[in-house]
Amino acid sequence: MTLSAPLRARSESEASRFPALLARAEQLAGTVLLGEHGRRRAGMGDDFWQYRPVQAGDELRHIDWRRSARSDTQFIRQREWQIAQSVTIWVDQAASMRFASGDDLPEKADRARLVALAISILLNRAGERVGLSGDEVPPRRGEAQISRVAEALLREGEADYGAPQTEGMAAHGRALFLSDFLGDIAPVREALTAAADRGVQGVLFQVLDPAEESFPYRGRTIFESVGGTLAHETLKASELRDKYLARLAARKDELRTLCSKTGWQYGLHHTSDSAQSALLWLYNAFDGGHGR
Repeated sequence: MTLSAPLRARSESEASRFPALLARAEQLAGTVLLGEHGRRRAGMGDDFWQYRPVQAGDELRHIDWRRSARSDTQFIRQREWQIAQSVTIWVDQAASMRFASGDDLPEKADRARLVALAISILLNRAGERVGLSGDEVPPRRGEAQISRVAEALLREGEADYGAPQTEGMAAHGRALFLSDFLGDIAPVREALTAAADRGVQGVLFQVLDPAEESFPYRGRTIFESVGGTLAHETLKASELRDKYLARLAARKDELRTLCSKTGWQYGLHHTSDSAQSALLWLYNAFDGGHGR
């Protein structure tokens, strides 16, 4: 089977970006100290966790006599119980995510992919099963799975705005949605409702360019969607600023309300901030929300 020239060019382009994305995500994940305290407790397991003094009600067969012989107190040897969960990630790959207001800023898509892959690496190291929504990359563990996730994240969509996917989410698992969430709110509402109905809890992480927060435009301006399907020209862009900022604030409030009603967490990140700050926030969100 022979690939057409445009398809082959796109495939080769994605292949060349794959190792760079993976390396950046590995480096970013390495900046976060992996704390498993939120995922560990005494129970059934193979790995030693800790010794603790004998308490009323403990059975004699659970006493570690070798450790107890070195002290005046008898000790119980506890094993670790790690609860592996499935974490399903959706990263918006639509055209709107390919926006950057300056050469010194990353595209929203680039930041979303990087952070999504880095959190996948951390969750995988913590024993979780990680995958992408849909049927292509279902949640699994292992380094090979991280490579599959990285490869799939590099694909781009053609629509102006993306809609979250809930296919492939394991019941009572967890999920992460990354997008600018500037398109139609209805699919987002439907996705969070569907997830909540299946007992899925997660994080909705909004990624915005700083220009989308400040609206620094003045005078004659042509606003055009990244996909090129929408365009609006105005001679007095500054007069649109207040209305735009009000609509953006309303959208954020609506997203927060949706998260509150469905048991999700809402996070906001600007591409002018460090990727590490986004990763730390997400890791703490997952760590603190584990098993809720």
